[in-house]
Parts: sequence; structure tokens; C-alpha cells
Amino acid sequence: MTKVLIRLSSIEDVRTFVSAVLNFDYEIDLCSGRYIIDAKSIMGIFSLDLMNPIQLVAHTDQPGDLLEKIGKFIVKQ
Repeated sequence: MTKVLIRLSSIEDVRTFVSAVLNFDYEIDLCSGRYIIDAKSIMGIFSLDLMNPIQLVAHTDQPGDLLEKIGKFIVKQ
């Protein structure tokens, strides 16, 4: 399992993000507070508070390609 913080600041960011994660066959969740939604669900993402960073949880041990595809959304700490 891999966890990173992401930020989706606009509608276009959400569309680009969902298009990128749809290509992966493992589960990817987004966690915001007590809510956990499927990262492949554009409607689910819009139900979250997008003003704050969101935790992405990828259910894989080899997230290299995923992290490369969504790199521009990852919050640098």
C-alpha cells in the first residue's frame, strides 16, 4: 500500500487525474476526513473538500507508474 497527499485545484485537474488513474487495475482510494471514495469516480471526487490536500491510498506495492502519471498533483512536503 502506498500513501501520498495530492491537491486537485480545478475541474480540469479532476478530469486529468481521473483519466490517469483509470489506467491502473488496482484499487486507488481518496481519503478526506472520515470519507473514503474511489479515486476513479469523478462524482465521488467532487463530493470531497477540494480546498485541502487529499490522501491518496494506492493498493499496490509498486506504484512507480502511478506516481509518475499523477506527479503534478502530489503535494511536496
